[in-house]
Order: sequence, then C-alpha cells, then structure tokens
Amino acid sequence: QVQLVESGGGLVQAGGSLRLSCAASGRTFSSYTMGWFRQTPGKEREFVARISESGISTYYADSVKGRFTISRDNAKNTVYLQMMSLKPEDTAVYFCAAGRSWVPSTIPSRFDNWGQGTQVTVSS
Repeated sequence: QVQLVESGGGLVQAGGSLRLSCAASGRTFSSYTMGWFRQTPGKEREFVARISESGISTYYADSVKGRFTISRDNAKNTVYLQMMSLKPEDTAVYFCAAGRSWVPSTIPSRFDNWGQGTQVTVSS
C-alpha cells in the first residue's frame, strides 16, 4: 500500500554526519509506523530506530541511541534518519520500512513494506 525509496547514503569520515531520507508514495503514510534497519554482508537485518504514526513515540537500538535521530513529516510523506558521530561499525545498507498501524517491535518481519536500501560507508 506504500512504496518507499531511500536516499542520502554515501561516504563519510568517522565522526561525521549524514542524513537519510525515505520518500513514500501512497495516501496512507500517516497510518504507518516507520522504521529504519541496517544490514551488512553475512548478518541478519538489524533494527536501528522506529517512529509512531504521529511521530510522538520513538525508539532506538542501544548501539545508536544518542547519536541517531528519527523523524517524520507526514505532510511530505517522508521519514528521516539523522546520523551523527558516525563510526565504522555503522557501515551498512540502510533500509526504511513501514508497518501497518502501530508496530511496537524491532523485528523486521513485523513491517510490511520495504525500500531498496541505501549504502552508508564510514571510513576510519
């Protein structure tokens, strides 16, 4: 019901910042919990952050808490991930995902729609 396209990935030095965007097409964007996940070769997709439909509630993985900020602009059908103090271990393909209604979960399978991902590489 919603199509997602990530952008904003790239190369950055350790300690730097990067802002990812996820543009959604569809009339029901404001009805979805939105999440960011990341994946590296040989590992399972892992949870990064999520935000509720209204943007009131947010939740972060311990590994990024205090450094990353998730936000959304429902008027623009867009969710963002502001990444600061980036570390080499943050290197991964980042995916945005949408879950119908309220999805209080960090499990990828609980989310219904996925973007194609954008590569983030942090050099040391």
